[in-house]
Amino acid sequence: MKYPCLVPKAVCTTSIVVEIQQEGSNRGEPLEPMKVETMCNYQDSAKTVWTADKKQIQLTGKAYIPGDICPKVPVISGGYITVNGAKRKLYRGTKARNPDSTVNHTVLEVE
Repeated sequence: MKYPCLVPKAVCTTSIVVEIQQEGSNRGEPLEPMKVETMCNYQDSAKTVWTADKKQIQLTGKAYIPGDICPKVPVISGGYITVNGAKRKLYRGTKARNPDSTVNHTVLEVE
């Protein structure tokens, strides 16, 4: 059975460059990050946090990408994305799976 994609390509209008850090090493050296250029649906948000000395504004965002952007990496644990001209740190990656365990879409959360 083919499951419908929950993030249609028609709504993915923002260009994004994703650098995903791979786990493991090659002779003691870290592996090269995987680099993917694609289109996504990007949603920004901001949150105000009150600290002891002053307030701080934290920008967060989510990038929704149809399908599996890195099938060779089972878990997305870190990296960077460049979206709208800004490089942002990736703090969570989710591969949303269908009931048959195929990846429906990928969600990247940044800070």
